[in-house]
Formats: sequence, structure tokens, C-alpha cells
Amino acid sequence: MDPVCNPYGPGAGTPPPELSGRSAILSEAEIALRRKLAGRPHKSMILIGLRGVGKTVLLNRIDEMARSLNYRTAMIEVGEDKSLAQIMVPILRTILYDLDRMAGLSAAVKRGLRVLRSFGLTFRVGDIALGIEPEVGTADSGDLDADLTQLLVAVGEAATSRGTAIALIVDELQYFKENEFAALIMAIHRASQRNLPVLLIGAGLPSVPGLAGRAKSYAERLFDYPLVGALTPAEAREAIEVPAEREDAAFTDGALRAIQDATRGYPYFLQQWAYEAWNTAQASPITESDVRAATEKALKGLDDGFFRVRFDRLTNSEKKYLRAMAQLGPGPHRSSDVAAAYGAKLTSVAPIRATLIQKGMIYSPAFGDAAFTVPLFDQFMLRMMPQR
Repeated sequence: MDPVCNPYGPGAGTPPPELSGRSAILSEAEIALRRKLAGRPHKSMILIGLRGVGKTVLLNRIDEMARSLNYRTAMIEVGEDKSLAQIMVPILRTILYDLDRMAGLSAAVKRGLRVLRSFGLTFRVGDIALGIEPEVGTADSGDLDADLTQLLVAVGEAATSRGTAIALIVDELQYFKENEFAALIMAIHRASQRNLPVLLIGAGLPSVPGLAGRAKSYAERLFDYPLVGALTPAEAREAIEVPAEREDAAFTDGALRAIQDATRGYPYFLQQWAYEAWNTAQASPITESDVRAATEKALKGLDDGFFRVRFDRLTNSEKKYLRAMAQLGPGPHRSSDVAAAYGAKLTSVAPIRATLIQKGMIYSPAFGDAAFTVPLFDQFMLRMMPQR
């Protein structure tokens, strides 16, 4: 079939041609956005899920939704190379300048710019060139908790003065250092207490609720944590069938079942298999034999991209630990069982386990357990390291 007309497109954060099974989460986000804009209290929310379930796609859709409601938004991807201050100053600068360009003088916006200058100078975030003097005594103590809180309150007051709201849309929350996550949670909490129009919509791995709870005990009451999981068989079928129908093509029932079995309903993998099956098939309808023939290409595409970029970040000892996990199956597994498969004492491999959690490769669904954050990664490890 014509590859130019192939409607499927596996990619990092690439919107699928049909966003199936996520209407409840999007509806929840819209309610939160509308309530906050109307001055009504509402919790912020953090989407929780494994790699490849479409969290980033949902954040992008929520960003579009927020902007359509006249929010000022900031899309943030947390990395391992920038501090929270380095992340926050440029985006809040942009938001405040945007508010300042709106018609009419706003003392609250001018104050927000002064407080931002104080914060930026205190945490040495370069020369932010605001052309305004800092507000002495505010956001300049050097205590991140207190200073970020004062800054976010000032920004929230600036938004209130302009009749708008702010959505901080933050991806990869698990990469925050605990003290920085604590500061952000504290700032959002204070803005919520003041009923200011500031909302955090975040996403992260299943470790994030625990990280948030350790950072601030009240985090469980400050956020909703909707789970973004694999699609049901009906939702997976819709995700594949609807884009094909738009191109006057179809999949047989056997082909749809084969894709569902191979992918376990994970959205990224559905796109990969459907993409390769389309390119493999000679004509519509795409059959189960087409899917079987496409499987080798689908796996190679995942191995060379989705899986490989994560594998290449690992040390030899970390690869050995994940290989030991993989031979036990998809998981979760007791850490003691993984240590036994690794061939070492539990205390000896505990630092490796901790580093893998920090890198976002595994998480602990329960005390003493370990599970992969990437679906089907156990099978990949067995392919990459067939012999231990």
C-alpha cells in the first residue's frame, strides 16, 4: 500500500491520527482549567503512566485547550542538566512580558517583573535583562521554597489583574530533584490557598506520586493523579481502524487481534505495528499475515529507536541488572529475586537499583519491588543480551 498515505506515525510526543481512550482525562483537564479561570478552587493534576502511553501527547492537547481558553501557558520538559530556577525564570519572564503587553497599566504585572528580577539575581540565572529594578526583600532570601512561592504568588496576582490564568504544563516530573519538587509543590500550594489562577498540569512515571509525597506530605491532597495506561481492546481497535477508514482502507479482525496481542494495547507500539503493517501489505484489507510479516520490521524499529536510546544510557552493571530482571519476566519482581538472578547480594546491587530508578528505567510499585517503566523492555533486553 502507498506509504505516502500511511496514516500512522510512531514518534516521541507525535499526536496519533486517532486519540482513543483518553476522553475522560481530557474532560477532567478541561473542568480544572475552566474552574480555575472562573476563580473556583480546583486541584492541579499529574498524569501518571509508563513510557509510550501518550502522556506527552495529552499534555500538548491540554496546552492547546488552555490557550483556547485564553490561558497563558508554559510547556516545560524537566531534564537532568538544568535547575528549577533555570527552568522557571525564562518561562515566567515570557508570561509576564505577555501580560505587560496587554492594554492598560497593571501595577501587579510590574511588581511581578520586579520579583522575577529578584529571584533571577538571587539564583544566578544569567542576565534576564528585564530593564527593571529588583524588589528588595521579596524572592531574594536564597531559600528556594520561600522565594519560588513568593515569585509564583506575584505571577498569579499579575494574571488576576489581567483577568486571565496561567497553566504550567510540566513533562518528565520524575527528573526533578526532591528539594526542587518540594519547592514547586509548596509554591503551587500557596497559590491554591490564595485562590490564584495558577494551575500545574504535569506528567511523569509511576514513581512521581511517591516522590511528591516524600517532598511534601500534603501533595496527595493538592493533585489528582489520573492514570494513563494501555488501551482496552475496543480502544486499540478504534485507534487503528478509524485512521485506516479515512484512507478508504481496512484491517481484518485477525490483523487487529494480532496487533493487539503484539502490543498489549500500548499506544506507541500500536502506531509502530500499524505503520509497518500498512507498508507491508499489498492491498486492503490488511491481513493477519501482513501483520506477522511486519513484526520483524516493527521490532527492529523499536530496537533501533524507542528501546535503544534508553539502553545506550546504561552502564554495564545497569544492563546486567535489567537483564536479570528480564529473565524473570515482565514483572514486577521482588528486589531479592532480581539480586539472586544477578548473582549478588541484595545490598550489593541496591545502588544499581537506585540509579536505575533515578534514570527512569525502573520504578518501585510496592516496597521491595521493581518493575520496568518501559513496556516490553524485558523482551528487548533478552534480544539484546541473549546470553548472560
